[in-house]
Amino acid sequence: MPDLTDKYFPDLSAVQKEKFSLLRPVYEEWNSRINVISRKDIENFYIHHVLHSLAIQRVISFSAGTRVLDVGTGGGFPGIPLAILFPEVSFTLLDSIQKKINVVAAVAERLELKNVFPLRSRVEEHGEKYDFVVSRAVSAFPEFSALTSPRVKPGGLNTLPNGLICLKGGDLSEELKHFRNRVKMWNIAQFFDESFFATKQIVYLQV
Repeated sequence: MPDLTDKYFPDLSAVQKEKFSLLRPVYEEWNSRINVISRKDIENFYIHHVLHSLAIQRVISFSAGTRVLDVGTGGGFPGIPLAILFPEVSFTLLDSIQKKINVVAAVAERLELKNVFPLRSRVEEHGEKYDFVVSRAVSAFPEFSALTSPRVKPGGLNTLPNGLICLKGGDLSEELKHFRNRVKMWNIAQFFDESFFATKQIVYLQV
């Protein structure tokens, strides 16, 4: 991801740059055994997965000591890229499918990400509380909010109060109508130039 990191994240350390450059080969190696990312997405890995995950940094730079829960992490997104970007923040990556958590654990070990904690569980069965829940949500936001809000503790020391941060796509007017002014939204296209982000949004709900 050298071009993208220089373009959008020029202040990365040499260690962070190395970890980002290792991500695609590590995922390609695992993808040959367990299909966690489609072939099309592997070809656009850094834009579709890494840069998409890092869009969250454009609305919040997590303070050191923040605890983040990535719900439905799949192969580790957005949690793994965010963990590289914020090494002093704790990321618990949760998924109900063991083989996906196995990949997350292997990637975290290979990249020596000491701030990543993979966990196989369903969010409704997980009792801990966090500052933020993040997700590349596939479920509708009302259902996602109902499931994950109990995992967020109130308050917080970041620029945004503790809450839910979702990467979503498409027309969300129907999905978010019941929340009215309670949610904040940002179009990712205002942060990144790539056409992939034309219909992508970040949705934030304070809990």
